[in-house]
Amino acid sequence: MGAEPAAWDVPFLENLGDVADQAVLVRLDLNVPLATDAEGMRTVADDFRIRAALPTLEWLLDRGARITAATHLGRPDGAPDPRYDLAPVRARLAELAPRVELLDNLRFSPGEKGNDPEFVCQLVAGQDLYVNDAFGVCHRSHASVVGPPRFLPSAAGRLVQNEVHELRRLLDNPERPFVVAVGGAKVGDKLGLLSRLAELADRVLVGGGMAFSFTRAAGAGTGDSLLDREHLDACSNMLRRFENLVLPVDFVAAAPGVELRTDVAAPSSWEPGEVEVFGRSLPDGWRGFDIGPATAELFREVIATAANALWNGPMGVFEDPRFEAGTRAVAQAMADCPGHTVIGGGDSVAAVHRLGLAERIDHISTGGGASLEFLEHGDLPGLRALRESAAVRAGRGVP
Repeated sequence: MGAEPAAWDVPFLENLGDVADQAVLVRLDLNVPLATDAEGMRTVADDFRIRAALPTLEWLLDRGARITAATHLGRPDGAPDPRYDLAPVRARLAELAPRVELLDNLRFSPGEKGNDPEFVCQLVAGQDLYVNDAFGVCHRSHASVVGPPRFLPSAAGRLVQNEVHELRRLLDNPERPFVVAVGGAKVGDKLGLLSRLAELADRVLVGGGMAFSFTRAAGAGTGDSLLDREHLDACSNMLRRFENLVLPVDFVAAAPGVELRTDVAAPSSWEPGEVEVFGRSLPDGWRGFDIGPATAELFREVIATAANALWNGPMGVFEDPRFEAGTRAVAQAMADCPGHTVIGGGDSVAAVHRLGLAERIDHISTGGGASLEFLEHGDLPGLRALRESAAVRAGRGVP
C-alpha cells in the first residue's frame, strides 16, 4: 500500500513484535444485519464485515496469538437485549475464523459508551496486546476504542490501516480531477464535510434530500420537499464561496398525497400523474425524491472524467423503485469510472451491493460516520489513542 504520511504515526501489526502465545484483544466492527427464518432461527444476512476482519485475525493466528474479539451489535440501551445477542455472529465467525473467542455485545454494558475506566479494566484483564480493526467506530470515544491503548501495546489492524490509507490519498494531494458526489437527507449534518470537500475537490455533485436546501438557497421552488430551513443561509454562503458545487437541474417528484413505498412494482405500473419529472423548481405540494434524468446524465459525465472519485449518500429514496434511478446512475457511473473510486460507507454501500456493482469499486469503506469525520477532520479518536499509546511506549510522552 505504500508508505503512510508521517503525520499519521500509528503503529501497525508489525510493530507489536512477536505475538506468539500472546493474548490479544481485537476490537472488531461486526455490526452485521441479521435475518430470522420461519422457525425463528437468527442468522447473519450479510457477512461482509466479518470477512473484512479476516486478514487481521489470520495474521495474528498464523503467528500463534490467542485472540479475544470484541464488537457491538445494534443499539441496546446499556443492558442485555435478546434482539442483539451475538450468537448468530459468533456462529458465523467460528466458521470463518476458528479459535477466536468472541465476547458478549459490548453495548450490553453502559460502560462501553460511557468510556467507564472500570469497564476498560475488565476488557484488558488478562490481555497482553490490543488491536483496533474497527474503523466504523474509530470516531467514537468508547471504552473499547480509546481505553485499551492506555494499558496495552496497541496497533491498527489491516482493515483500519487500509481504510485510512484509502481516505488519506483523497486528502493528501489527490490525482486530479478529483470528483465528489454527496447525497443523503439532511444538509446540516454534512455542512462541515461539504465545505472541506469543496476545498479539496474539483467538482462536488450535490444530490439527495440535501440538494433542496441548496436549490432553495439558489432561488428555486422546492414544493413540499425536505428542507433544512435553519441552514439556508449557510447553503447560500457556500454557493457564493464555492463555484465547484454542482446542483441538480431536474428532479423526480411525487404528487400531493403520494406516499413512499418499498413494495411498488416496475415503473410501468405507476398510476398516471403520481410521479413526474420537473426542472430545478418544483410546484407547490409536490415532493422531490430523486434527481432527474438530466441531472443523472450530468453527474455521470462529470464522474467519467475523474482520476479520483468519492461517493457518499444516495441520490434519492432508492428503496422505492420509483426513485432509485438517480442512485443507480451514480452507482453505475462509479463502476464505469476509469479513475480510482471510493465509496464512503452508509447507504451508498447498500446501493452498490444491491445493484451488483460492488466488485467494480476500488474501495468500499466499512465506516459511514467514521469515513465522513475522517474526511472532514483528518483524524479520529480511535487513531489518536493508538498514536498516543505508541508515543508513550517510545518514551516520547503523549502529544
